Order: sequence, then structure tokens, then C-alpha cells
Amino acid sequence: MQQPLDPQKIPPGCPAHGNVQMYGPSFGADPDSHYAQLRSYGPSAPVDIAPDVQAELVTSYDAALYVLQNPASFVRDSRRWNALNEGRVPADSPALPMLGYRPNALFSDGAAHARLRAAVTDSLATVNEHQLIRQTQQSANYLISQFSSGVRGQAELMAEYAQPLPLLVFSELFGCPPEIGDRVIAGISGIFEGTPGADEVLGGALNELIALKRRRPTADLTTRLMEHPAQLSDEEVLHQLVTLLSGGTAPLTAAIGTSSALYLGEDWQVGLPVEDAVSQTLWNYAPIANYAAHYPTHDIEFGDRLIRANDPVLISFAAANTDPKLTEHREHLSAKAHLAFGAGPHACPAKDPAFMITVTAVEALLNQLLDVEMRVPFKALTWAPSPWSRTLVTLPIRFTPRAVTGTPEATGSNVGQTPRQHTATPTPPSTGPSRTNAGVAPQPKGGLFSRFLAWTRGE
Repeated sequence: MQQPLDPQKIPPGCPAHGNVQMYGPSFGADPDSHYAQLRSYGPSAPVDIAPDVQAELVTSYDAALYVLQNPASFVRDSRRWNALNEGRVPADSPALPMLGYRPNALFSDGAAHARLRAAVTDSLATVNEHQLIRQTQQSANYLISQFSSGVRGQAELMAEYAQPLPLLVFSELFGCPPEIGDRVIAGISGIFEGTPGADEVLGGALNELIALKRRRPTADLTTRLMEHPAQLSDEEVLHQLVTLLSGGTAPLTAAIGTSSALYLGEDWQVGLPVEDAVSQTLWNYAPIANYAAHYPTHDIEFGDRLIRANDPVLISFAAANTDPKLTEHREHLSAKAHLAFGAGPHACPAKDPAFMITVTAVEALLNQLLDVEMRVPFKALTWAPSPWSRTLVTLPIRFTPRAVTGTPEATGSNVGQTPRQHTATPTPPSTGPSRTNAGVAPQPKGGLFSRFLAWTRGE
């Protein structure tokens, strides 16, 4: 990048010698101060997104919209990346899995992007809203049942609820049989956790799923992608499924966790609906915080900065949403004017389902655990030190233990319904056979998805 920051303006203790570090504990603990510092240099500034990996970060709401809505000047194909092509990006850099090229809609432009995007959006459009709500409720009920019965009375909501719930929903949407669903979940979870061989596990499972749907197509998202008029190859179908998994599950985990924490937090106004907590999350704690790398097709000036063609320009959705120039009149904007789902031709194709899943998940938790509360204040919660996402590390809760049934209809949890206040007497634990780890009934064999499906059948 050109024109480094004025050394006189570098924040005290900054080790980047001109670039603000967007990773590590310091950033994770207080990203807002980093964004405030970057704003002092104009609509964008150079940052280190990982060790020895530089990028231009856009922090202005208006500038972010300009980049996102100007595909003629800013393209997404990361094979143009100067530093990568010149060998200046470490081979083991954690930025490569996030920014490296893949043959999917996210990293495509022009006609190639239009073709892949149409296949994804058209397939998602066939998902039945009521079915999606039922699937989310049932997944929520299963997970709550695993930690709510017995005498424990507490849980770690991120690991036990917010993280696995989207994986269960996506496995159902993809039409996975139990064993393949187990490996899909193990693979994508392993990728997020850095488990060796996780890529191979996920790829093998999805290839088996695609081969199965070629032989026996059913009414699911995988089959609809395969049967789309765009005529995607099996490899293209695989990469779109990976994109949906990686681009959907982690942000949903963050949104469910943060929205739950806000609603249960010390500053939440009693009586406000869950939708308000989700909207506040999308505005103030954008799940995808800094991403969407674009590559200028020509040298371009941003404020007082000159950005070279093919140097990466990332969007700080978190900083753009909290841009002081925007917040002055944010009350006059639409509640959906935030950039948490992006904008322009690469905007999230599943923003409405994502909002619905998050609201349903939080409402299910509140309606099943009537006296649930956090064990620590919201302001004391710890956030992951990643530049890419804004997600809680843990969310410890406590509640009165209770039994949870397996069918959505039995829960009274309906999307759009204001959750019941946590003053009612909790339902006594069931005297029937337990489906939880604390019960006496033997656990079904297999992974998470197999156990979930067995639970829904009462096994």
C-alpha cells in the first residue's frame, strides 16, 4: 500500500509501525477504539489484517456503499491480489483461507458471478418459510433438551446452542442423511477450529451427498442447486454448498449469541421484542465485522490516499455501521439500512432467512427456559480476537432445569411472538425416559446430526 500513516498519529504502543493491527487480544477486546483511530485518516486506512498481510480497510458508511455498489471499479476475484502473486503473503497465513480464491459466487465477477449467484438465490427462494421456522425450533428444542434437564441448571450457550444450531438447520436444508450430516458438521466445525484434515472430511461428505442426490433427487437445497437451469457441475455445486455453510453458520452463531446476550443483558429494556435485539446486533455488533475483499481495477484515490490496482480493499461492516456521520441521523434510516448483510451485487442472498433463524432461536431459548439469565454482565463478556467476525467466546447462563419436548408444536415458541417474561413457574422435569446425557436412556450412536434425528423420532 502507498502513503503510510503519519508516525505522529500512530496510537501509543501500536507495533504495526504505520498499520493498525486488526487481530489479536487488543483488537478483540476493543475494536471500536481501532475503528476510531482509523477514521481519523479518512474513509479508509491501511491495516495489517494478519501478520505480514496488509490491506486497505474502508470504515466510512458512504465509502463502503460506493465500493460495494461499484463492481466496474472493484472486483472480487482474489487471483488479482498483488502481494499474493508477488510471494509476499506467508504460505501459512490465517488470511489465506479467508481471502484465497475459490470458484464460487463470492469470488466471481461479471457473467460468472451472475450465473452462480442465480443458482444460489433461486434455490434459496424455494425454501418454505414455515418449514424453516419449524426446523429451527426443533433444532433449538433438541439442543436445549441436552443441557436443561437434570440438576445442572447452567450452560455455556455459545458451545452448546449458538454454534451447533445453524449446523443442524443447514444439514436439514441440504437434505443430508444422518451419517453424511454428521461428517458435514464435523468437517465445517473442524475448519473453524483449525483441525487438520477437516477440509478433506467436509469435501468427502459433500461429494457423497451430491452423488446421492444425482441418484435420488429430493426436495432439498442440494437437489435444487443441481437441477437449476444454470447447470452447475458437481464441483460448482460443492463450492456453493461450502460457501453457504461457511458464510451462513458462523455469522448465525455470532448473531444468535450476541442477540441472546443483549436481550438478557443488564441494559435491555423489558418488553422490547427479540427482533429489536437482533437488529441492534446487526447494527452495533455486525457478525461479519471486516471482510468482502475487493480489488480495484485501476489506481484510485480514497480521500487523501492512493490505492494501487489489485491491492485488497476490505469493508469494515462494523465500522461503517457505527460511522459517527451515520449515527447522527440513524433514527431516520430504515432498520435494515445496516451493512451487516453487505450491499450491491454480492449482498447476502439469505438475509431474510438468516434474520428469521436468529429470531426463532432466541425466542425458543427464552420460551423454553423461563427464568434464564446470564451469569456475568454483558459488559464483562469476552469477544473473539478475530478481525473477520464479532462473536462471543462464551455466554454462560443459568436457569431452573426443566424437560423439553421434541416437537415444535409443544413448545409454544412462535416466531414474532414476544417471549414470555421470566416470572412463570418452570415446567417440572419429565418423569418419562430422558433424552439427555444426564438421563438413564442409552444415547443413540453417531454424531450430532444422527443424535438429533433420533431424538426427533423419540428414540
